[in-house]
Amino acid sequence: MWLYCLKRILATIPILIGLTLIVFFIMAMIPGDPAQALLGPWATPENVARVKTELGLDKPLYQQYFIWMHNLISGDFGRSFVLNRPVVDEVLERFSATLILGGSALLLSSVLGLLAGVLSAIRQFSWSDRFITLAVLLGISMPSFWIGLLMIMLFSVQLQWFPASGMYDIWQGGGLSDLLHHLVLPAVTLSLVATGVIARLTRTAMLEVLRLDFIRTARAKGLSERKVIFRHAFRMALVSVIPVIGIQAGFVFGGAVYIETVFQWPGLGAMLVKAVATRDLFLVQGGVLIAAASYVFINLLADVAQAMLDPRLKS
Repeated sequence: MWLYCLKRILATIPILIGLTLIVFFIMAMIPGDPAQALLGPWATPENVARVKTELGLDKPLYQQYFIWMHNLISGDFGRSFVLNRPVVDEVLERFSATLILGGSALLLSSVLGLLAGVLSAIRQFSWSDRFITLAVLLGISMPSFWIGLLMIMLFSVQLQWFPASGMYDIWQGGGLSDLLHHLVLPAVTLSLVATGVIARLTRTAMLEVLRLDFIRTARAKGLSERKVIFRHAFRMALVSVIPVIGIQAGFVFGGAVYIETVFQWPGLGAMLVKAVATRDLFLVQGGVLIAAASYVFINLLADVAQAMLDPRLKS
């Protein structure tokens, strides 16, 4: 198992290097001059040239990339020239908020999706199966930001059960209960699409496993239906579902950009929107790189979990 984990970790190194190339050169291809955007439309050519020299933007692209990579390896992500603080401090501060939101949404979607998929499969063609299928289709079809606006109108404006924005209360916030109170609406909104996808694929995987011969054998031996479903069928189906959960993690953290904007959640997505608008080059590069690397890490964990459930994958 340790050898398999080592192989998977080594396999992620080229992926991470590719990520740095994609992030750097996509940002370099964005129209506009970061130095000009920083100084404003009335900046003189001399001041623009001076800022370019200070930021290293006057060098060829390949030199800029290697300088940036050298700084990354040493833990220096650069300095935000809009916020005037180290990029790594701002990104990690914002990423912790995104991790709370995205992690809660991913956990919620995984639990609800697996339970809904299993229930739909063991009660195929029943009213509960039809209801779950309809709910899954609605959840997948509706845009997350629109669902978030509906949530705010219903639960914040009309019923006043939950706050409409922010991570903590402005006047007397800061505790765990206050965080959970603010987390409910954005986490539920962000989890809906992933819940639908996981539920649908869990149902398909469960139906395939329940038709296999070893399930008939387990029932013929007199095992209870609960043991057949959860000890045998669900374990086998989970092997196919875990990679899907890893993929959905990317969609959850990607969708956090919209949800953080709708609910004014102070996370990485809201930070990137402002950084792109102000052409804060290093802040965008650092934020996108951290988000992409976290997605690679989540998929690495999904591969390891899948191998633990199915030893055949280790070979």
